[in-house]
Amino acid sequence: MTALISRDDLRAAIEAGTVTVVDALPESYYAQQHLPGALNLVEDEVDARAADLLPNRNAPIVTYCSNAACGNSEAVATRLTGLGYTDVRKYRDGIQDWAEAGLPVESGAPAAR
Repeated sequence: MTALISRDDLRAAIEAGTVTVVDALPESYYAQQHLPGALNLVEDEVDARAADLLPNRNAPIVTYCSNAACGNSEAVATRLTGLGYTDVRKYRDGIQDWAEAGLPVESGAPAAR
């Protein structure tokens, strides 16, 4: 099981620029709204895209998806850990919790691959 991070700790890390946030939802959901600066990476693309998107395997990474019932963030975190990433945590409550707390979100498709 992936270690968890709280909303407050994640917000502080995003504001400090000390974490890479990974949205584990399909691109259509990502385009609607995502956490500030989040990268979009779904489970079936982890093996092919992780090295390019996340070149530093020791950097702090936080995965999230829609809410606590969604398994995507755990699946992506598990794949990343399996590829040798050493500091992967999960924001279990996801974008739903973040938005309901009134925190900023971004929208739009991910940058060109």
